[in-house]
Amino acid sequence: MPIATPEVYNEMLDRAKAGKFAYPAINVTSSQTLHAALRGFAEAESDGIVQISTGGAEFLGGQHNKDMVTGAVALAEFAHIVAAKYDVNIALHTDHCPKDKLDSYVRPLLAISEQRVANGQAPLFQSHMWDGSAETLADNLAIAQELLPRAAAAKIILEVEITPTGGEEDGVTHEINDELYTTVEDAIRTAEALGLGEQGRYLLAASFGNVHGVYKPGNVVLRPELLKDLQAGVAAKFGKPADSAPFDFVFHGGSGSTAEEIATALENGVVKMNLDTDTQYAFTRPVADHMFRNYDGVLKVDGEVGSKKTYDPRSWGKSAEAGMAARVLEACQALRSAGTKLK
Repeated sequence: MPIATPEVYNEMLDRAKAGKFAYPAINVTSSQTLHAALRGFAEAESDGIVQISTGGAEFLGGQHNKDMVTGAVALAEFAHIVAAKYDVNIALHTDHCPKDKLDSYVRPLLAISEQRVANGQAPLFQSHMWDGSAETLADNLAIAQELLPRAAAAKIILEVEITPTGGEEDGVTHEINDELYTTVEDAIRTAEALGLGEQGRYLLAASFGNVHGVYKPGNVVLRPELLKDLQAGVAAKFGKPADSAPFDFVFHGGSGSTAEEIATALENGVVKMNLDTDTQYAFTRPVADHMFRNYDGVLKVDGEVGSKKTYDPRSWGKSAEAGMAARVLEACQALRSAGTKLK
């Protein structure tokens, strides 16, 4: 199947919300990690989301000039070709973009999709994230109000993060403290500013103790039940049924989460969960194993020439792809999206 059309992406999210499952959103930094993500989704028989962060896009742009837009566009165009060979629907997304990178990342990418749509084509990406969590909520929402109609006109869904996620992601750092919990007031202000879909669809990254990076279960206090309070508070404020769940939530910083925490998040409206740390490790671990097991063959030691069969990137790259694909499959199972692909 090809990259999801805007209509298919909306249907994917609607089905996830109704079925109380979520799509893993897998960060990729190369054609190889892209194939690993696609393979994992296909083996899970799950549609999914592939995303590129600002750091990932800069890496993809090459170390000669490190241009984020070039990197993101190049991999997106590549994905549009190769994803057609996998029997699942894949949405392309750009991950965390702070204020100082909007003009060099999200806004130029929006302009590309605006032109594509004007030419009768589908947008290049299906969603973009504006991460204003480092700004005041007022400034954050003001920028979201500028971006949302542009995204909607280009048939793109906007993701917004209204309160901080702890830890570090592509140079944006937040302390782990009580500010990592979105309040009902925060959610109401968001709905007042951005509407509940009538101004354009958006995904909401609310905070319930989430932390980016590596941590063991129990080291971070997640409160996914808070999402239910946010849904109920906004529903009551806007006269919606108590069980209407007006927001489509995103779960950031999911590495190390327990099965119970994930299940509670799904029950309360999470439709997208980001995975990066775990899949990075799943990709790199087989490479490290290969290098240690084939040390003499990989390195030219004391004038010897090693073994081409072991230092050929394909020899370890295949294992890396398989390792990451297996972790994506595991994520689909944990998020209940396995076996739910659109026919």
